[in-house]
Amino acid sequence: MSVGRKVMLFALPALWCAVLGAGAGAIYAKYRARELFVELERLNSARDELDVEWGRLQLEQSAWSNYGYVERVASERLHMIVPDSRDISILSP
Repeated sequence: MSVGRKVMLFALPALWCAVLGAGAGAIYAKYRARELFVELERLNSARDELDVEWGRLQLEQSAWSNYGYVERVASERLHMIVPDSRDISILSP
C-alpha cells in the first residue's frame, strides 16, 4: 500500500467528521441566535410596557402633588385651615 493511499484512508474519514461537525455547529449557532432573538423581543416588549407604566405613574404623581389637590385634601379630609395673621409668629434664630 502506498503512502498516498494510507493518507487518503485516514484523511477522508477525518474530513467527513470535520464537515459534519461544522454543519452541526452552524445549525446550533442558528438555533441559538433565534432563541436569543426571541428573548430580545420579549425583553423589548417588557421594556415598552414598563415605559408606559412609568409615564402613567409620572402623571399620577403630578396630579397628586398639584397645589389645588393638596389644599382640597387638607381642608376636606384633615380639616385644616389657614391661620389668621395674628396667630402667626415669626421667630428668628
